Formats: sequence, C-alpha cells, structure tokens
Amino acid sequence: MLPQGIRQAMLELHGRGQSVRAIARALQVSRAAVRDVLRRGSAEVPRLARPERALEHRDEILRLLRECEGSFLRVHEELTTAGLALSYPAFTAFCRRHGIGQTPPLPAGRYDFAPGQEMQHDTSPHDVHLGGTVRRVQTASLVLAYSRMLFFQFYPRFRRFECKGFLTEAFRYLDGVAQTCLIDNTHVVVLRGTGRDMLPVPEMAAFAERFGFTFMAHAVGDANRSGRVERMFRFIERGFLPGRRFTDWADANRQARAWCDRVNTRPKRQLKATPRELFAMEHPALRRLPRWIPEPYLVHERLVDVEGYVTLDTNRYSVPTAFIGRRLEVRETADRVIISAGPREIATHPRAIEPGYHHVFQAAHRPPRGQGWRRERAPFPEEQALRQLLPEIDAYLAALKRRGKLQTTLALRQLLRMAREYPREPLLAAIQTAAHYGLYDLGRLERMVLRGLATTYFQLPLSLDPGDPDDEPTDGRTAATPEEPPSETHGREPA
Repeated sequence: MLPQGIRQAMLELHGRGQSVRAIARALQVSRAAVRDVLRRGSAEVPRLARPERALEHRDEILRLLRECEGSFLRVHEELTTAGLALSYPAFTAFCRRHGIGQTPPLPAGRYDFAPGQEMQHDTSPHDVHLGGTVRRVQTASLVLAYSRMLFFQFYPRFRRFECKGFLTEAFRYLDGVAQTCLIDNTHVVVLRGTGRDMLPVPEMAAFAERFGFTFMAHAVGDANRSGRVERMFRFIERGFLPGRRFTDWADANRQARAWCDRVNTRPKRQLKATPRELFAMEHPALRRLPRWIPEPYLVHERLVDVEGYVTLDTNRYSVPTAFIGRRLEVRETADRVIISAGPREIATHPRAIEPGYHHVFQAAHRPPRGQGWRRERAPFPEEQALRQLLPEIDAYLAALKRRGKLQTTLALRQLLRMAREYPREPLLAAIQTAAHYGLYDLGRLERMVLRGLATTYFQLPLSLDPGDPDDEPTDGRTAATPEEPPSETHGREPA
C-alpha cells in the first residue's frame, strides 16, 4: 500500500508532463501502481473493504457483553463454544473498530501554575503497621503546584481540628503560603456548594484569612484538577509505606517528615530539576507567615470527678484534689491538654492522640502517702477554749483526739467542763500524770483530779481547843487531842 506522500508526488510529476515510465523510475514503484493512482486522480489512500466474520454476530456480542459484566475474555469463550472460529486478537480488534465496550479516549489536559499561585491539599486512607498492628489511618498531604514540594502526616481521624493543625504545620515546613488552596468537596472545609460555588465553613474561612489564602474546590468528578496531590498518594503508598513499621504516631510522623526532606531533593524527570531547586525560585512568591501563629485548639468544659480526673475522648487526665467537684476549662491542642481554672493554668498533660481509656497522671496532683483524702478541718470550739484555758496540754489534746475512747467532741466537752470546774494546779498535775502513763480515760482522769483535791484542799485539823465552842464537831463526836492519838479500839474503853 503506497503512502499518501508518494501518491501526491505521482500526481505532481504527472502534472509537470512526466511520463508513467519516468514517474515509476523516479519513485521506484511499478508502472501499474502509477497508472492506478493516476486513474483515481486522488492522493487519498483507499480503504480495504474486507468481510468481517464477527459482523454477523454483533448483536450476540452485545448481549454476551452485558451478561458477562464487560469481560471480553468470557465473551470470546462463549462465542468459541457457540462455534465461531475467531481468534481473541481478531475479536478485540473488531470490538475496537465498532466501539463495542470501548469509551472513546479523551486527550489529557495540562495545568500550568505560576510560582506561589496554588497549593493542593487532600486526604487518603492507608493501612499502616502501627504499634504492632495494622491500622487504617488518614494520610493528609499538601503539595505546592509549581515546585511539587511535598509534606504529609498521619492521623487517626481527620476533623477540622486536625485539618487546621496539619495545615499550620505544613505552612511552617514550607515557610510560606500560596494564594489558593485547592481541595476536593470535603465536608471538613465545605459548608455548601461544589466547585466554583463552594462556600467554606466560617471557622475554616477565618483560618484561611489569618494566613492570607483562600480555599477553592474543583468540580465534582474532575479529579485531574487536583492531580498534583492525588499522584503523591500513590507515591507514598508505593515508595514510603512498604516494609516500614512504626512504634507510635509520633514515630510515624517523624519518619514521614524525614522522608519528605529526602524526596524533595531528588530530581524529577518531568521537571528536569529537584523540587527543592524549584522551591528556591517559588519561595519569594509565597506569602509570608504571620509573626505570631496561634496554636489550633478545642475548648471543652469538664466536671472533675470524685477521683480527681477530667475525661476527654474516654481518656482521663488528673488535676489537683482541691478542684474535685469543680467545673474547669479543658483546652485540647495537637500535643497537649491544658486544664485551667479561670485565667490560671492548673495542669498540663501530653495529649493522648486517640481514644483508648488511658489514665494520664501526675504525682504532684495527689497528697503525700498517708494523708490520702483527709482534708484539714477547722478546730473544734471546745478545743480552742481548752487551748486558751490550759495552753500546756496541747500534746495531751492531740493524743486524746487520736486515742480517746469517747467521740472527739464529747471528750473535748468533758475535759472543758473539768477545766472550768476544778482548780488549775490539781488538774494540770493529773493531766501530766495521765500523759506520762498514756491514760486517756477521762473518767479515771477526773477521779485522779478529785483525789488530788481531797488531799490538798479538804484536810481536817488534827486537834481542837476544848474552850472554843466553834471548834467542836457538829456531828456530836469528840475530836482527839494532839497528845492522845486516835484510839484503835473503835469506841471501846481501854482495859
């Protein structure tokens, strides 16, 4: 089959008056081929009209393709079983020529971006070996559209809180922000609408305004628009995750950051440079970060339980025991949990990244061992009165409250009554003796006081003057004289 260029040359030479022999000799073709082209008078290559063996079975092929769920191999097997002698390449060529089971190919587009014009952000689920088990994690990534600088991290879930934390960390890594951030139509950022009509959530719009960029969503079904970041997920899945094991979330994100540092310095064939070299050109076009970047956080209000903990996402964080029963403000950041009572911070803990019924405890939040849950009580009124009347018995009072048999209030009341009713010296002497022998029975203490009073204050004179009627005993008995001791005969006369 002569190509179209040779046919066009034959027609031009014939128009110049060249003979068939001269044309055939010049183009090194047969004279019959030259005559055939001149007879047709056109340089167009004629199409061969060959009979197609599968054309008669076209309707059957369409039916089998629906029944076999689009499998050309199964359709060919069924046709062969039915007696159609047709090779598999001939069958697939017939389907391609007639558009059976084929979608017409569309030309691929190309997006060109100026430095600092756009960055693309998206998330994708991946299975990661984390902490000895295979976990389904959310991989969040950000790519600069011009230089292809990559940054990604792993999260157990991806909410607006995690989105703001990731973007803040990515902006710090890139030391700048592009003008627009392209996203898919995710509910994390989108309030309503899709594509150009997308309206972001006010919370995320305020976050973007703080850094000086705007969110933009691509049209539904137009995934090629975010091809910069979509292609990176396959790169991460095949280039970073295979064979890697991570001890915890911090280890996974630390290795991801180190891997980004390495791949951003590798040359890319389609760029004819490394992303780091192109980033050196793009960095001046990026918008500068604010002087102060507030840390993203969530605010909760929690009641301190009877064990001295506040609960956040099933995890419990300790607080000082003085705040038991109070309602406190709990601020959750990316890596910390800050507990405040009004404007003052009373506790700071490392944040447990995922729910797991963990107990995060600080020993300083509990009293020393042995003091437990005891609280300092105000002294009893009776104790205060006793300390004013008898300040010398402080040690005895402390021991009485610990080892006394009576209830503390009753014991203090009884001792206060004794202090008010009995003289000071006998009472102090009795208390000193009782403290020496460890006697805390107030009934026995009172008998000791009375015995001391009897020997000190109530002694009768040993003799009486007969001439003094005032000294006579009132009960009619005769008192013994000093010269004569009391008789031992108990009223009997001596012999």
